[in-house]
Amino acid sequence: MTDNSNPPGKAPKGAGLEEARLRQQAIGVKLRHMFDEVVNEPVPDEFLEILRRADKRSAGEGGA
Repeated sequence: MTDNSNPPGKAPKGAGLEEARLRQQAIGVKLRHMFDEVVNEPVPDEFLEILRRADKRSAGEGGA
């Protein structure tokens, strides 16, 4: 006798959950890879200059 609890063409419920977990894991790996790439990008010189000017202003105001 065969198990007819799943309609024809449908995967067992556990298989669908496992597939969803594998998909989530693959997405997580890709996201971590993208995050690492962004973190390792150099900071543009223009942005560094803005930060330096902001630091000078806050240091000047804090010492007065």
